[in-house]
Amino acid sequence: MGFSGTDAGGFHWEGFNSGAPSQRNRAPRQKKPRRAIGTPFTRVLINLGVTLAVALVYFYAELPPINLKSPDFYVFALVLCAVYCGCALLTSGFQAQGAKEYFTFLKKQCAIPFFLALALLVTALVGSIAGSVILRAGAYAELLPFETGDFTSDVAEISYDQIPMLDRDSAERLGDRKLGELSDMVSQFEVMDDYTQINYQGRPVRIATLMYADVIKWMTNRSEGLPAYLLIDMVDQSVELVRLEEGIKYTTAEHFGRNLYRHLRFSYPTYMFDQPVMEINEEGVPYWICPRVVKTIGLFGGTDIQGAVLVNAITGESEYMEEVPSWVDNLYNAELIMEQYDYYGMYHNGFLNSIFGQRDVTITTEGYNYIAMGDDVYVYTGVTSTGGDQSNVGFILTNQRTKETKFYSCAGATEYSAMDSAQGELQNLRYTATFPLLLNVEGQPTYFMAMKDAAQLVKMYAMVNVQQYQIVATGETVAECERNYTELLAQNGILTGDQTLSGTETAQGAVADIRSAVQGGNSVYYIQLIGDETYYAITAAEAPLAVILSTGDQVSITYQPGEGPILTAVTLELR
Repeated sequence: MGFSGTDAGGFHWEGFNSGAPSQRNRAPRQKKPRRAIGTPFTRVLINLGVTLAVALVYFYAELPPINLKSPDFYVFALVLCAVYCGCALLTSGFQAQGAKEYFTFLKKQCAIPFFLALALLVTALVGSIAGSVILRAGAYAELLPFETGDFTSDVAEISYDQIPMLDRDSAERLGDRKLGELSDMVSQFEVMDDYTQINYQGRPVRIATLMYADVIKWMTNRSEGLPAYLLIDMVDQSVELVRLEEGIKYTTAEHFGRNLYRHLRFSYPTYMFDQPVMEINEEGVPYWICPRVVKTIGLFGGTDIQGAVLVNAITGESEYMEEVPSWVDNLYNAELIMEQYDYYGMYHNGFLNSIFGQRDVTITTEGYNYIAMGDDVYVYTGVTSTGGDQSNVGFILTNQRTKETKFYSCAGATEYSAMDSAQGELQNLRYTATFPLLLNVEGQPTYFMAMKDAAQLVKMYAMVNVQQYQIVATGETVAECERNYTELLAQNGILTGDQTLSGTETAQGAVADIRSAVQGGNSVYYIQLIGDETYYAITAAEAPLAVILSTGDQVSITYQPGEGPILTAVTLELR
């Protein structure tokens, strides 16, 4: 039996749906019109009030500088324009059928925020183009002025009591271990990960601030503040917890008004800042050094530093200084210095040359380290060609306080090639090398590295000649490493015999006192001569004679000059 779609089993389809209109023919539902709120004046007040509330919350949370050279300011302003326009649409009851009608409404009813947003976008676009490296390559190349220097005369040989033995990772381990030993602090505080390297009273040290372990610890301790900071000596690897009479109340890990970023923004609403770093003055008072960032090319290009705001970490008192005091070591950070030199290396012969001819195009190497000279800290980084080879054409040293920079032409191995050489010399021990420190040893640019085991403990030291990186010397102490290195220099004809102990001094006399201690698995002997208050330290491996010395024995000691009651001996002989 056949049937059609309109007659199924005796039921007529249209009759079955009679009484209900067809879905296809149903009229579209009309939108319920929104009613405007109050009078036009009332609506403007509401719109402004909501925008102001959003502005206060946004400013408090995000802390954008009120500065046309900051991209964050444009985001802030555009968000507020959008908030006002959105409020105007809601309070007016306006409804549109398409984007064109909304656009027309915004031009008529929100003219000020609409055209302000448009002007900001145009300003940002024009400012970006004006600061483009394509158009201003010459200006970028001049961001870091520098001179060509002579390494031997500019970089003095430093004594062993000035050579930093620790890298950042090792310093962090020592700092965490020290805090863990203090039962009154370990449960309440943690160590921040800043570990800034500074020169303090003639010694290279890293300073680390504390922070509250959690919100509960913050609530119970914030009235007294953070009670101390850590000082890690980069030479003798000692860690000192410096307790304060009054606690640190302003840090980057604080909350609300005592948060350093918020404290800075409320005090200096138009300034742009680089990452603040903790330092201490010569009296040990902690300060935050907050470098002021300026843009020198177009609106957003040519990042540079112009002075800094110094904030007392205890009281919060602050002062902007274009010329910072001499105890400040960290005004220009290493990344900015390397970026500015890279602009020179890439663009000093023009933008097109950096892409096509690439004549004399150079860049900095991947890593950097610090050298303490005088009362300042210098950033060291190598300079290599863009060809991707494993050799440097030279290196730069930059004063982190003044940005005074010198380039030293010295063809040789890159830092990572030197690290590989040092690790290859001790490959049976599987030690890893720290990033090299550049030293002047016997007038030779030399990479100095600490060699660490799997537990990240320093076990040995290595020296690699920059120009001839097959010359690698190692030793269980710095003195032993240096002696082995100078012997290799002499064997390779780089030094003559009378140069190998240059920079040392000699003390002679009868032994007044001799003491011993075990350090890092080595027996170290401390020898004092009659009429001399200084102790001369030397290991048994370096001078087996020290084991059988007695008081009254006449000796001759060659040592590295320096300050302090203990100096490092290089050789020990009976007279």
